[in-house]
Amino acid sequence: MFAGCTGPAWQLDDFTRCFEREYLQIFFPLFACGASFSFLSIQAIRRTVKLKTVAYDKLRSNCSNGNVLGVPGRYGELEQDAEDDDDDEDYFFQNGHVSLPGTRSQANGSTIQIDRPRGEVLLVAVEELAVIGMIAINFIALWTQAWGPNGTLAAIAGLTTWSYILILSSLRLMFSSSTRHSFPKIWGHTAFLYGFNFLFTVMLFRSAVIHPRSRLAQSLMISDFALVTLLFVIAISTRKGNKAVVLEYEDGLQPSSEPLASVLSLVTFSWVDAIVWKGYRKTFEMADVWNLIPKDKATYILRDFRQAKKTSKLAWHLLKYFRRLLLVQSFWACFSGLFTFAPTLLLRAILRYVEDPRETPINAAWLYVILLFVSGCVQALADGQALWIGRKICMRLRAVIIGEVYSKALRRKAAAGNDTVLLDGGQGDPKAGLLKRVMSFGRKKKVDMKDDSTKPIVDKDISDSQVNVGTIINLMAVDSFKVAEVSAYLHLLWGSVPIQIIVAVTLLYMILGLSSIAGIGAMLLLLPINIVIARRFRKIQKRIMAATDGRINSTNEVLQNIRIIKFFAWEERFGHIVNDKRAIELRALRSRYMLWAAAATIWYGAPIFITLSTFFIYTVIEKRDLIPSVAFTALSLFNILRVPLDQLADMLAHVQESKVSVDRVEEFLNEEETEKYKQLKDGVDESGDPLIGFENASFTWGSRQATDKPDTPTAFRLIDLDVKFHVDELNVVAGPTGSGKTSLLMALLGEMTPLGGTVYLPGGKCREDLKPNPETKMTESVAYCAQQAWLVNDTVKENILFASPFDEKRYRDVLEACALTRDLKILDLGDQTLVGEKGITLSGGQKQRISLARAIYSNSRHLILDDCLSAVDSHTGKWIFNKCILGPLMYNRTCVLVTHNIALCIPRAQHVIVLDNGRIVSQGPPAEVIASGCLGEDIQKSRPPSRVNSEMSTRAPSDLDEGESADDAPREDVSNGVATGKALNGNAVKPVENTSTGVETKAEGGVKWKIIFLYLSSMGRWYFWVAAVLVFVAQQVGSIATSVWIRQWANQYTIKGVNALGAHSSPVHNIRSFTHSSSFSNGCFASGSCAWNLPFSSRKHNPSGVSASTSSDVDVGYYLGIYGLLGLSYMCVSLMREAILFGGSLTASWKLHKRLLEAVTRAKFRFFDSTPLGQLMNRFSKDIESVDQEIAPVALGMVHCLASVVSIVILISVITPGFLIAGFFISAIYFFIGRFYIRSSRDLKRLESVMRSPLYQQFGETLAGITTIRAYGDERRFIRDNLNRVDTHNRPFIYLWATNRWLSFRVDTTGALVSFFAGVFVILSVGRIDAGAAGLSLTYAVTFTENVLWLVRLYAVNEQNMNSVERIKEYLDVDQEARAVIPESRPAANWPSEGSVEFINYTTRYRDDLGPVLSDVSFSIKAQEKVGIVGRTGAGKSSLALALFRGLEAEGGKILIDDVDIGLIGLQDLRESITIVPQDPTLFTGTIRSNLDPFGIFTDGEIFTALRRVQLIGTDSDPGTPVIPSSPTTGTTTPPINQNIFLNLASPVASSGDNLSQGQKQLVCLARALLRSPKVLLMDEATASIDYATDAKIQTTIRGLGCTTITIAHRLQTVVDCDKVLVLEGGVVKEYGHPFELLGIKGGVFRGMCESSGEVGGLEGMAKSAWEGKKNEGVLVDVSVVEGDDE
Repeated sequence: MFAGCTGPAWQLDDFTRCFEREYLQIFFPLFACGASFSFLSIQAIRRTVKLKTVAYDKLRSNCSNGNVLGVPGRYGELEQDAEDDDDDEDYFFQNGHVSLPGTRSQANGSTIQIDRPRGEVLLVAVEELAVIGMIAINFIALWTQAWGPNGTLAAIAGLTTWSYILILSSLRLMFSSSTRHSFPKIWGHTAFLYGFNFLFTVMLFRSAVIHPRSRLAQSLMISDFALVTLLFVIAISTRKGNKAVVLEYEDGLQPSSEPLASVLSLVTFSWVDAIVWKGYRKTFEMADVWNLIPKDKATYILRDFRQAKKTSKLAWHLLKYFRRLLLVQSFWACFSGLFTFAPTLLLRAILRYVEDPRETPINAAWLYVILLFVSGCVQALADGQALWIGRKICMRLRAVIIGEVYSKALRRKAAAGNDTVLLDGGQGDPKAGLLKRVMSFGRKKKVDMKDDSTKPIVDKDISDSQVNVGTIINLMAVDSFKVAEVSAYLHLLWGSVPIQIIVAVTLLYMILGLSSIAGIGAMLLLLPINIVIARRFRKIQKRIMAATDGRINSTNEVLQNIRIIKFFAWEERFGHIVNDKRAIELRALRSRYMLWAAAATIWYGAPIFITLSTFFIYTVIEKRDLIPSVAFTALSLFNILRVPLDQLADMLAHVQESKVSVDRVEEFLNEEETEKYKQLKDGVDESGDPLIGFENASFTWGSRQATDKPDTPTAFRLIDLDVKFHVDELNVVAGPTGSGKTSLLMALLGEMTPLGGTVYLPGGKCREDLKPNPETKMTESVAYCAQQAWLVNDTVKENILFASPFDEKRYRDVLEACALTRDLKILDLGDQTLVGEKGITLSGGQKQRISLARAIYSNSRHLILDDCLSAVDSHTGKWIFNKCILGPLMYNRTCVLVTHNIALCIPRAQHVIVLDNGRIVSQGPPAEVIASGCLGEDIQKSRPPSRVNSEMSTRAPSDLDEGESADDAPREDVSNGVATGKALNGNAVKPVENTSTGVETKAEGGVKWKIIFLYLSSMGRWYFWVAAVLVFVAQQVGSIATSVWIRQWANQYTIKGVNALGAHSSPVHNIRSFTHSSSFSNGCFASGSCAWNLPFSSRKHNPSGVSASTSSDVDVGYYLGIYGLLGLSYMCVSLMREAILFGGSLTASWKLHKRLLEAVTRAKFRFFDSTPLGQLMNRFSKDIESVDQEIAPVALGMVHCLASVVSIVILISVITPGFLIAGFFISAIYFFIGRFYIRSSRDLKRLESVMRSPLYQQFGETLAGITTIRAYGDERRFIRDNLNRVDTHNRPFIYLWATNRWLSFRVDTTGALVSFFAGVFVILSVGRIDAGAAGLSLTYAVTFTENVLWLVRLYAVNEQNMNSVERIKEYLDVDQEARAVIPESRPAANWPSEGSVEFINYTTRYRDDLGPVLSDVSFSIKAQEKVGIVGRTGAGKSSLALALFRGLEAEGGKILIDDVDIGLIGLQDLRESITIVPQDPTLFTGTIRSNLDPFGIFTDGEIFTALRRVQLIGTDSDPGTPVIPSSPTTGTTTPPINQNIFLNLASPVASSGDNLSQGQKQLVCLARALLRSPKVLLMDEATASIDYATDAKIQTTIRGLGCTTITIAHRLQTVVDCDKVLVLEGGVVKEYGHPFELLGIKGGVFRGMCESSGEVGGLEGMAKSAWEGKKNEGVLVDVSVVEGDDE
């Protein structure tokens, strides 16, 4: 009867015949074949059903339409692609704006190669022959009854099995040349069956050799074994699947070798050999790192993820999506868990043989030794696969989260609301403003500042709040990392841990009986404590993440606005702000570390508590003798059991941490999204042209709920818009500052919240999906030029092209029309010059013109231009208007232009809209609008009184031939286009190599000692290290003492001949975060302690010749008591060690962050011009987190392992000196493995760190330019770029972990060899050594291997972690500015008292390798004079401003302010004493008051006076009275719908002032400057974005101030009535004097500029009035003209 065996399967030294026959020959092979057949059948059915579904879907898809965003739900549930999962042909799918690119690059130079395996057909044929041979052997066995009288069924089973395999291999041979219509899984089935049969055949082969049934049977079995081995070797040594692989050489990158690898290569990670060898021979660069396999690319993963329907919370959705990989990972983990106890059981068996060789046959002993090696290899293989799959999940999961966060960021609302704290649950106070907290530094808080009136008014229920930029960057940088990292080790939680616990408990019960229940019960008692700790971890983690968000947001805001912070000498105060946030973060971290230390102490104490309770019951209650074999076997198992229990507690804590991060990500993903694509309607008018405009529409920047509540301060609103813009014509939008012009454009683009009505604009489709009109070459899309130019960190050329195809003629025409040709000649590298982040290497005018050029160059039919003339000088503005906006490049294109230059623009417009306070007060043809009087003073202020002289001007803008006129020619006059001959000679189109790339550098070679010393010295001084060494030694002693005491106790039961094997408690404790970036680890290090697997010491009964003493002879209470005391002391020392370690770690974290912040904020201006914000934020986020949480524990573990290795070598050498020889060779192997590994892993880690920065940078860029990206319909391209950057980052990441697995497998295998040779040594020495010595030697040999393994691993991880310190050190050493304060040369307290400024032969340059930007500049400004500075782009105006604030240091000459040489005093003294109003207005998160009165020293009255001065509130307004700023008389009595927010000083200001218009921001900055009552005021284009009427009033106010004013301006009206005008050209003073005098110089530079503007008559009149006023006051004016200027 089948499987009717009775009795045990194993008898003495071999399996029983019945077991071999019934199970190894019949049941297992047939079961394997049955499983294979079932699986193939199910697969065939599923494939048939799927093919039918495809046919149906293809029919249906012809009628279906994808939505615009591709994200209908929260995560984008896309239509399921019904192709087979293994088919990678579908490389590109498109579904609207947020669709994803394919896994294959569309880049030029990408080549496809099909790689076929060697012997693709031949090897299958060889398999066929071998399988036929197997059938023949089984047929002979059946025919001859070779398997015995009962072996007929076994032979039939063999025939059946191999016949089935023959069918499968024949099918493979038939379809080996086919690529599509094949059975893709058949290779896997045959390989699986070969492996399975090989396993059974090995067992049968051994039996046939040691116990042959007959000669024939033995011969047949040997032949059987030979053929199965051949098949097995073919299966594992040929390429997985034995099929052709498509390799793509993308951009010259080497494709991964993983798809080409055999099974053997995959499990041993031999395919990584090439990486390790290359990394050993040379320094790795990104070009050397292999490409990812297609299924690991972010596009493929995200596309696949979005096809899975989301039905639950994000955490469960992610688990469901990765379930297949997680299950496979768990299988390997369970497999590994089962083999954990194999060495213990095998050592016990070997020791039994040593004790009594007569009980066990010699061949069984050798089998145990061989199995010792095999079990080690199997465990190494299983661990390697589990962890490798974990890393694959980790990489893919991070790609999913970053991809989702990025695409969500592209869909978030453009509303400027308040900041949300993630997982805050709506609780807590609103965030305090950043500036307000800065200025509280060093001052007592005023009582009235606590009043509610100073707090932002925020009702969370109705607030349109969103997370801030810092939080989004944190989600991408830290949260995605935490979630991904925990996923790499989830198999511990539900795989190896449960298996290990079950096996350990079973074995303990077998050895100790009922006493084991006490120990197990003690463990169960500790579980609730672990759960409580895990919950506390979750709470603390929320606090840490919120604190990190706060710090990163503050740091981000500081670094974004670093220029104004430096100009105002606020570095120290802002440093205190960030350090305050940092202190909160470190307090939260300290709480976490305190909890961790307490938990670790419990974990240290747990084994002692468990052992104590178990032995107490065993000896006191049960009165049994604690003989060595019982004591040390139990100790060994308890120590083994402690590892999974520690892992369980640790994993629970980390799962809780990552759950916090998942929930934070989900909360962000569920935020309100833009309604743009629902709002924008496509309409067509009677003539067939698209409709652009509004129909009875109203909008708000707030939420609809807030609008419904009358008592709530509402956001700005646009009411009752009814506009139809003229298609293919110029439409102008005008109105005073703050009237809602930009808001109207935002509403047109669909960025505001609609309250009713309809918006018409053909801009709701993806640009890539639009087809250009064959005649005009234009698409029905929108190009947008924002008021504050948004540029990407790329070359000038790439910013203009913006991914459009390059057309050289059109490109040059655009450069000419936008007056960029001359600028590109000035720039070092022409159009290949790298535009710094946010365009910081360019002037405001250059940025604005590049942004305009991008819009003009695009093929969009409709252009929306927001005040694009404000940042350029008047003659350039006129040129741009005539040649660009009215030029041939704009034919057949719609233009909606917001401008303050209404005199220039309105007469030429077809349709004019005038806004006031959110309402349209007039619209229609220009003549009607002007006649209505709605334009008020603006039309008069900006229109020159006389146009006669200007019409005669022949002077062209700075970049034109003198023959070209910039006057107001009608469109017909320029129909032939703009001459482009001049551009041909410019640098604009020269292919110049860009040297200022801003690419992040990385260190090479090993981590330098100075880096390590930097960290160690940051942890503490010498006394810290004395204390640390003392507690480390004490803990080592305590660890050994407990084991020694148990041994002493157990030995008391033995009178003569101690055969006990001493247990060795691990010398390595609390190795947390051994991975390069995780805060937990695998293996025994997962939760802070390691226990080595010990063999059972001896047989259950005493060997002959040894008599045990009775329990009455042993004082059990004494030994139990001392053991308890030792354990308690050990716990206390452990707690102290944790406290000291983490105390030092936090100290180092604080010091390094503080130094980094100081070094960066005190760096020179040039540093910020060349360093992208992403690189800086990478240091302040990921690198600082690494310093906070990873470095110290890993470094500590490495030192421990080193100490352990040394101590173990000494111990073993004393016991068995022969081991030294083996130890030497093994150490040499380890050394070479480690040396190969460390070089490549170190470089890969550095590359991984460097490749994070572009990801951060792109996130920051995108968040700043969301509106522009959406307006262009370019979301899909930016998502593609983001996913490419994710892939670029993942490349070094995954291959770093591949090398880590390569190392682990080799070290583990070498460790198995050590155990094997130690076993061989013991077997050969039987009779010469006793069991105790043999066991001790063997145990320490295994322990030695483990310690060397962890030493190599931790050394490598430590090298990787120190990379973060290395990167921080790089920025600690950047060039610093001069000292803030020089005590010996401080100016007087009231300096400057007068305000005179004098430049004496001043020369400066940006860099030593560049020419001077100011050359021999000399001029003087008397106290309280008003001086204007003019000059064309590149003349040196901004450089002069920088020089005054010592942003540039003098190369020659000097600058005097009130006769004090500013080069001799400290920067803080200088910059606090003079004031600048910058061109780019800088505001901070907070309130109106915290931005205006940062020091908290002015009264409300003084603040309101400043606001009146800058026209932000009316002259008669009192706080609380709604007043419309700068409103001209319109004759309407409509009540105001928008309250003036400046009447309430508690009104919130969003990050960067995003809830204010550009003009309002400039006015707030001006008001802030006026409040300081400076003696020297520098205004750099401070009123460029303000309407002319308001500007005129402000200039009148400024002239009434008792201070020296230096004004850099493009508007000549702003400076024409100054006391003097300084004309710069090429960094040299050309003219200096009163403007009226300068206008009188025929052929003068200033007169030429006035003539170019077309307003010379009006300007002369204004200058003459000012001149006569000065003459009447008796003020003498000097005019100086540099010789040779009048040519």
